[in-house]
Amino acid sequence: MLDKDGYRPNVGIILCNARNQVFWGKRIREHSWQFPQGGIKPGESPEQAMYRELLEEVGLESRHVRILGRTKDWLRYNVPTNWIRREWRGSYKGQKQIWFLLRLVGRDCDVSLRKTNHPEFDAWRWNDYWAPVESVIEFKRDVYAQALKELERYLIAEHYRARHGESR
Repeated sequence: MLDKDGYRPNVGIILCNARNQVFWGKRIREHSWQFPQGGIKPGESPEQAMYRELLEEVGLESRHVRILGRTKDWLRYNVPTNWIRREWRGSYKGQKQIWFLLRLVGRDCDVSLRKTNHPEFDAWRWNDYWAPVESVIEFKRDVYAQALKELERYLIAEHYRARHGESR
């Protein structure tokens, strides 16, 4: 499903641990690493898609995470033509994404990359918050930087509340 401008609706997931490191997944049988992401199905809200993708790609359920925030608007990136399937060329430009920042409230051992029959990742690690901007594939870098920058304020607010004994 593409919008009128040729972008596929998608969600991106930035999952943080207690030390504000981010989940970084290695694409199966590739040497590229990325945040979990996936398409929004017809009739599905971005939040519903996020929880589905989180379960499919990372093996985590809603009880394992807490939503800290999400991007206000869609963030877009173009996919280079040579990466686009031949039959989609001319109509498909790339992805438009709503990004979610999640806090892992479960444990590392709750992560299961083999929860489905079609895993997306074959390895994962925790990474420093800003490190993905430098190591993700080039055409996604601007969107990663935008998402991390926009969502960082939720980590700052959470830290402030924790230091000052305030609840949400």
